[in-house]
Amino acid sequence: MHEVSAHLGQMLTIIIIAIALGMDAFSLGLGMGMKGIRKLDVLKISTVIGIFHIIMPLTGMFMGKYVSSLLGDVATLTGGCLLILLGGHMIYSSLRGEEAASFDHSSLWGLLLFALSVSVDSMSVGVSLGLFASDLVFTVLTFGAFGFIMSVMGLMLGRHVAGWAGDYGETFGGVILLVFGIMFFI
Repeated sequence: MHEVSAHLGQMLTIIIIAIALGMDAFSLGLGMGMKGIRKLDVLKISTVIGIFHIIMPLTGMFMGKYVSSLLGDVATLTGGCLLILLGGHMIYSSLRGEEAASFDHSSLWGLLLFALSVSVDSMSVGVSLGLFASDLVFTVLTFGAFGFIMSVMGLMLGRHVAGWAGDYGETFGGVILLVFGIMFFI
C-alpha cells in the first residue's frame, strides 16, 4: 500500500511540474496567437513545443548537476533575451506597419527559436528528474503532452483575442512576450 501511494504521489508531482512548465507555453502561445495564426500553424508550433518539452529535460538530465548549475542561469537568461527580442520585434513590426517584416513563426528557424524560448526552463528541471523520477518515459512524455496541450490552448485563445483586438493584436502579443522575457531576469 505504501508503494502505491508513493507512486501516485510521484505521478502527481510530475503532472504538477508538467503543468508549471506548460504555463510558459500557454502564456507565450497566447501572445503569439494574438499576432494571428492559422490552425495548421497552431498544430505545427504546438507539436514542436511538445517535442522540445521532451528533449530539453532529457538534455538537462544528461548534462548532469555540475554543468547544469553552470548553464542553468545562462539558459534562463538566454530564453529571456530571446523573448525580449521576439516581443520587441513584434511591437516594432506592428507599429511600423507593412514595411517591417514580422517574426516568422512559419519558418524553420522562427519555429525552433520560439519552441526553444518556451522550453529552455525544462532543461534545468531535467537535472532533478534523475534524482526522483523512477519512470523516465512517463515523466518526459507527460512534459511533452502538457507542453503541446497548453500551447494549443494559448495559441487558440490568442487567435480569438486577436479577433476583437483588431490591428493591435500583434502589439498586445509582442507586449506579452516582452513582459515574459523581462520576468526571466527578475
